[in-house]
Amino acid sequence: MTQSVPARPTSPAETWRELRAGNQRFIAGTPQHPRQDVDRRTELADHQRPLVAIFGCSDSRLSAEIIFDVGLGDAFVVRNAGQVTSDDVIGSLEYAVGVLGVPLILVLGHDQCGAVRAAIDSQGPDAAPLPAHIQSVVERIVPAVRRVAGSAEGTIDPGAIDAAYVGREHLRDTVAELLERSEVISDAIAAGTLAIVGANYRLLEGRAETDIVVGRI
Repeated sequence: MTQSVPARPTSPAETWRELRAGNQRFIAGTPQHPRQDVDRRTELADHQRPLVAIFGCSDSRLSAEIIFDVGLGDAFVVRNAGQVTSDDVIGSLEYAVGVLGVPLILVLGHDQCGAVRAAIDSQGPDAAPLPAHIQSVVERIVPAVRRVAGSAEGTIDPGAIDAAYVGREHLRDTVAELLERSEVISDAIAAGTLAIVGANYRLLEGRAETDIVVGRI
């Protein structure tokens, strides 16, 4: 008997429901590993139509396809340390929205983030200079550090700063920057064809917790 294939979600709300269901399977230890066989590989050889664009941290523990139990061709993934926006990131996400037609952008932060920790430590009184390229990443997270610290200038006590709170603030900054800098993204949200979800991934639990939603979910 031929097994029926569930309809592909097309709306932001349907897509987010499917991703959350996959995350629940991952948390429970019952992943289905869908769409990862030879037939799927062959099907995708000359085209792609992903369900979602995921912009997340490069951390090795944050493998999006595993966390959300999806398969080949399901997720258009953009990653860098600390999920900091850049022209390349925005251009990639605009391609996913404008050309590939994804209905959802998921911005995925996580706890115990090394980039967030480095940003906090960089503002301490005894902070050592960072290599230039690492510094350019850290600088994008420092505004969130400063807001949490309640101090715009001077050194701070890194040990007194809640890294989880900084990570949440930075996640929200990232979502806001995508909206501010990309007409492609903001116009699609206004049209109701796209939504953005900002979520924080809990490493120990395996859970992606919704923090901020922009659009109709």
